[in-house]
Amino acid sequence: MTSALSSLIPVFLLIALGFGLRKIGFLPAEQWRGIELMCYWLLFPAMLILTLARAELAFSAMIPFVLTLVAMIVLMTLLMWLLRTPLQAWLGVDGPAYTSIFQTVTRWNGFVAFAIVDKLYGHDGLAILAIAFAIMVPYLNVVNILVLVAYTGKTRATPALVGRALLRNPLLWAIFTGLMLKAAHITLPAPVLTTLELLGRGALGITLLALGAGLSWRALHSAGKAVGATIVLRLVVSPLVAAACAFVFHLSGPALVIAILAAGVPTAVNGYVLARAMGGDADLYAAASTAQVLASFITLPVLITLAMRFA
Repeated sequence: MTSALSSLIPVFLLIALGFGLRKIGFLPAEQWRGIELMCYWLLFPAMLILTLARAELAFSAMIPFVLTLVAMIVLMTLLMWLLRTPLQAWLGVDGPAYTSIFQTVTRWNGFVAFAIVDKLYGHDGLAILAIAFAIMVPYLNVVNILVLVAYTGKTRATPALVGRALLRNPLLWAIFTGLMLKAAHITLPAPVLTTLELLGRGALGITLLALGAGLSWRALHSAGKAVGATIVLRLVVSPLVAAACAFVFHLSGPALVIAILAAGVPTAVNGYVLARAMGGDADLYAAASTAQVLASFITLPVLITLAMRFA
C-alpha cells in the first residue's frame, strides 16, 4: 500500500491544486480550456511520440498484454450494450443519458494512468502504457461514436463521420508516428528530440492541473443513481474484468499492474465534448467524471496494491 500511495499522492495533489486554482480565480475560466487544448493537441502527443519511438520493448513479448486489453475493452463494451435496457429501466434514463453512462464506463483517462505509471515504473512502464494507448484509443473512439449515433438520434452513422473523428484525434497521430519511427528504426535529429522532450516534460503536470480545474461540483450536486452506477462499473467492474482477462492470458509483472490500472482509472474528460456535440447528456458526463475522480482517490490505492501483490 505504501508504494501505491507514494505514486498516487502527487497525482491527487496536482488534481486538487488545479481545482483550488480554478476556485480562487487564479486564471479566467476560459483560459483553463485553452490549457486543456494545449495538453491534448501538443504536450501529450509529444510525450507519446517520444515514448513509443524510444521504447525498448520486444513487441512479441507484449502479446499477452495486448490480448488482455483487447479482451477487456471488448467485454466491457458488450456488457454495457447488454445492460442498456436494465440500466434505462432501473435508473430511469433516456437514450442520451445512456450514451453518457456508456462513455464514462468504457473510456479511460490515459493522462492519469501515465502520471501513475511514470512514478511506479519509469520509462519502461510508460513504454508499456503507450502500447495500451495504441490498442484502446482507436477502438473506443469508434465504438463510442457509434453508440452516440445509435441512441441519441441526433446524427446518422456514416464512414465519413467516424473517419473524420479519428483523423482529428491527435493521440492517434502521435501513436502512429511513434510506432512508425520505432518500426523503421529512425532516430530523430537531436534538435527534434530535445523539442519533444521539452514539450513532454510539461505534459503530465499541466494535464493534471487542468483535470482538477475541470471538476464540476455543480454537476455533481444534481447527480443521481446513474453517477453511482458509472463509479461501480468503471472503477470496480472494469478492473475486475481486466484481472480475469490477465489470468486467462497468463499476464504477469508490471504489464499486469498497468493493464489493471488502465481499466481502473477514471473516465476521459474529452468525452464530455463529444457528448455535447453529438446530443449526449453532457451534464451527466460532467457529474460522472467528477465523481469518478473523487472516488478513485479511494479505489486506486487498493487496486494498485492488490495488482502489485499478484503481479
